Amino acid sequence: MSEPNQQKQLTAVVHGYVQGVSFRYHTHRAANRLGMTGWVANQRDGTVKVVAEGDEAALRQMVAFLHEGSPAAHVQRVEEKWADATGEFSRFSVKYLG
Repeated sequence: MSEPNQQKQLTAVVHGYVQGVSFRYHTHRAANRLGMTGWVANQRDGTVKVVAEGDEAALRQMVAFLHEGSPAAHVQRVEEKWADATGEFSRFSVKYLG
């Protein structure tokens, strides 16, 4: 039986019309509201990648948000990968491609 507040890490790749539609901004707001750490970034292939750590219940709420996205987004699918949290992040940030 797992601990109720066990920290997990979610890596999600969001496919669809998700760049240039404030997706990162809304994801950042959702992550802060849900009390998680990690980051969100546009990827060169047109997807958005999210790495988030927090309580499993909060992360499941984040997955639900990612399936909807920002108001202008059209999400086709969300790939999820779950792992134990690493504790490597101190806050949730927006990353930019360099």
